[in-house]
Amino acid sequence: MKTVLAYSGGMDSTVLLYHLLHEGHEVVALSVDYGQKHKIELQRAKTIAQVLNIHHEVADLRAITALFGRSSLTNKHTSIPQGHYEKENMKSTVVPNRNMILLSLATAWASSIQASSVSYAAHAGDHAIYPDCREEFAEALDRAIRLADWQEIYLYRPFVCFTKADLVKRGNELKVPFHKTWSCYEGKEIHCGQCGTCIERREAFHLAGIKDATPYLETAPTVERMVANEWRL
Repeated sequence: MKTVLAYSGGMDSTVLLYHLLHEGHEVVALSVDYGQKHKIELQRAKTIAQVLNIHHEVADLRAITALFGRSSLTNKHTSIPQGHYEKENMKSTVVPNRNMILLSLATAWASSIQASSVSYAAHAGDHAIYPDCREEFAEALDRAIRLADWQEIYLYRPFVCFTKADLVKRGNELKVPFHKTWSCYEGKEIHCGQCGTCIERREAFHLAGIKDATPYLETAPTVERMVANEWRL
């Protein structure tokens, strides 16, 4: 069964990539350059796809970056906030309608190569600040995708009941090279350890009881300090 994976090069979608291959799917992967500051994720996606000998394409959508307004992920004048995703300032990381855009492109490719599904790594730990991560959104989009072509394509999201820690455990079982994946929104050469997605990453490994081999900036608080004082872990 052929599927198009919406692939960012991050933890979640890389675990899904390994999961799909383990299930016996024929996988092609689609990443999107939408002007994100953390463009390093695209390099990580390319590297992992090459190692696995997976057909990987990058769609260049930089022409529409300005349409995303002041999202801190794309606007050079808006700083990336630090802290846990539960903080109010994390809403600045919303890229309007990003998942619909990415999954629409994946659906178009799936239709052209007669794939049966589009896969993405939505999970139960996705946060309420991202409206296009809600299950209601995914269900509605699945219905739309099934109507998008004469050949029915469906939206495959096997991790919908998983927490982020569950994903770490599944990835550990599949021997996912987590150190090669990218999460940090700052997009520098090393994970900052303090932005929302870094905190979430560190929290997931902590809760899963699995060692996090990700290098973080020396200025980032230790997990012990985060547990004791600063962040919800």
